[in-house]
Order: sequence, then C-alpha cells, then structure tokens
Amino acid sequence: LRMLQVKLIVTGDDFGYCPRRNQGIVDCFLAGAISNVSLLVNGSAAADAAKLARRHNIPIGLHANLSEGSPVCEVLETNSSLLNQDGFFHGKMGFRTALSKGLLNMSEVKQELKAQVELFHELTGHLPPHMDGHQHVHVLPEVRHVFAEVLEEYGIKYTRVPIEPGLHNCDWIPPSLMDFYLGVEEDSFNTVDVFTKHGIRWPDIYIGLSTMGRNMSVSSIRSAIDSAILGLTAKAPQSRTVTIELMVHPGYPSVPPVGGCGEGPDDFSQSWERLHELQTLIKPELQSHYKSRNIQLCSFKDL
Repeated sequence: LRMLQVKLIVTGDDFGYCPRRNQGIVDCFLAGAISNVSLLVNGSAAADAAKLARRHNIPIGLHANLSEGSPVCEVLETNSSLLNQDGFFHGKMGFRTALSKGLLNMSEVKQELKAQVELFHELTGHLPPHMDGHQHVHVLPEVRHVFAEVLEEYGIKYTRVPIEPGLHNCDWIPPSLMDFYLGVEEDSFNTVDVFTKHGIRWPDIYIGLSTMGRNMSVSSIRSAIDSAILGLTAKAPQSRTVTIELMVHPGYPSVPPVGGCGEGPDDFSQSWERLHELQTLIKPELQSHYKSRNIQLCSFKDL
C-alpha cells in the first residue's frame, strides 16, 4: 500500500440545515478534518451556508433533497405528487413507499431537481461540481434516470454511488438499519449502468454507512478505509491512485424550532451523534493515520 496514492474526499452532508450544523461543518473544515461539503438548498440556513463556503473557500456541491421538508420549486408547493397531505415531502421511507406505489410524477421530480440546481447556482455563484441525494434518493428506481438526465444537462460530472465495501460484515449495525442500507446498496448496483451511460463519474470507493453517528470512531474509519483499499488493489493491482469519498454528518446538535428544511429539525439532527462525529473527525490520530497511509484530502474538482 505504500506506493499507492489515495485521494480522500471527506464530505460533510446537510450543510445549510441549521446554523449549528453550519458552524460544526465549518469548524471541521478549518481543522482539516473534512475537505468538501454538500448543501441542502431547502435547508433553513442554506444562504448562510453558501456565504460561509465562499468566505472560507470550502468546496461545495449539491445535496439534492426530495424527501425532507419543502420543495424549492414554487409550482410544486401546491398539489404536487411529491408532497404529503401536510404539504411537505413524503419523508425518507414515505418517499420510497410513494415511489413503489407509482404515485410520484417523474416530471415533477425533474422539475424540483432542476430548481435545486438553479437555486444552488444563485446562492453560490457557480454550478455544483458534484451532486448527490439526501437520504440516497438519487439511486432509487425511476429517480436515477431523471437524476442522471439533470446532471448531464447541467454538465455536473460527479455523484455518489453508496456501495460500501465490507458493509455486510458490520455486525454492530441494528437489523432495521441494515435492511435500509442493503436496500440502498441494491438500488446503487442497479444505478451504475444508468450513471455510466450518462457519462457521470464517482470515486472508486464509498464509505459512510458503517461509520455514521454513534458507529463512528477513529478505528472504524481507519479499518473501513484500509480494507476497502486492500479489496480494490486485490482486484486491480496495477492501480496507482485510489479515490475515496467518506460521507460524514458533523455538527452541533440542532435546537428546535431552529433548523430543518421547512418542518423543523429531525431526531438525528438534534442528537449527540452529530457532535460525536465532529469530535471524532478532528482527532489528531486520524489525521496522522492519513499521513502514514499517503492519503491526501481533496474535493471533487481535484480528482
């Protein structure tokens, strides 16, 4: 592994969710612990997040959101298939249920995704170099095709395909969560051809499900990275550079009613797990591990 150059993108998701999330993400970036962020443009603190990214020169992409809060496309604010009876998106599982019942209009999905790209452009002054999906909606059946079309239309080159090597060996993940993760994995496998056909790219390795929240530790990140690199180099021994995206959710816990994407902050956002991620990521022993493994932190535009 010594000769191998590893480019690691550590992406802080949900930038723009609330002021305390923004502050935690910025603190992480300034500590050299994350190298990239993903913006929720319908987050209550999205405009502030975009300003912070500009001020601190933080590489920023779009965290497309179809599942939490309110749409940004005004046309879809009333009687759209994307909304429940309360006028909000259907939720992480609700979105999947509505989709499987054939209740979601894909042209409305496309309309909302384009509106989010446009709003991102308005807030940041540029198009997103990368775009992924909040709660992994972008790899779902039907949605994946529309998502790929939008990326191709705007010339957005990079995305995230959440297939995590070693996920099946993570016996600390509770069964209900593991079921969700395995669903995400299956959807991702079925998305690869679609994204490839549209000329969209993503890093060689994705890590983030097994290291989320309370499961994050210096050793869980270290072993996830090491075993993923070993697995990849076993398959392709001649490769010189390996690219990895590590998805993280650092922040200071949200304090309601502030935050969220229109309906206030969710449980994960208010939990100690966000702070736990922040505190783990900034640990010096993690940084020194990166150095010892020739791992260079970067963003998508450095690939």
